[in-house]
Amino acid sequence: MEIHEIHPLHIEEEKFEAIQQFYADRICLENRLDQTISLCAGVDAAYWEQDGVEWGVCSIVVLDYKTKKIVEKASSAGKITVPYLPGFLSFRELPLVVEAAKKLVSRPDLFLFDGNGYLHPRHMGIATHASFFLDTPTIGVAKSYFRVKEVDFAMPEDEKGAYTNIVIENEVYGRVLRTSKNVKPVFISCGNYIDLQTTTEIVLTLLNEKSRLPIPVRLADLETKRLKRELIAGESQ
Repeated sequence: MEIHEIHPLHIEEEKFEAIQQFYADRICLENRLDQTISLCAGVDAAYWEQDGVEWGVCSIVVLDYKTKKIVEKASSAGKITVPYLPGFLSFRELPLVVEAAKKLVSRPDLFLFDGNGYLHPRHMGIATHASFFLDTPTIGVAKSYFRVKEVDFAMPEDEKGAYTNIVIENEVYGRVLRTSKNVKPVFISCGNYIDLQTTTEIVLTLLNEKSRLPIPVRLADLETKRLKRELIAGESQ
């Protein structure tokens, strides 16, 4: 898959916020998807420390949107050089995401990230930031709430498809979406090149009874955990 390397992947920390602000002004919250989605992909990353060195792994799982069958998998792993800084997680993950995406033979119509997109202090969660490299519509699906500007969320009704909007300073940043009855909600947001209603409809379409997460994100999460176990076991031998 062709990647648009819009800026270097390894950047000094003092430039992080300026880069986020620059691209935040270029986010498009209008639907750029075609009428028919053929392929969708889930993206997830995980980290661990080994002998004082931090490592990371990223998995991308591509599915047929209609059949939900796996079409392709790609992954990358490597040393992590960017420390964890709240609000700047994308700079840790981007090198792994980009390397994995370059290995894809197919070109997904849509990427769903295990993480946030527009639901971010500067609207630049990993789903949004990565979209500029992928030049593809993206969605953020987070398992927990990343509190923005000290604003809490309202819990939706306990019915599948129920949601509440996360409104911060009179702007909708994302949604708290109940994907199954009697199960914790997820926190969804636009990444880029898509609107929030389409984001909600797609997430609900990509569910099954196995998880509150949409299928591509769940499969990417499982694949990342598997690879992490294998890599840790290999390093310990």
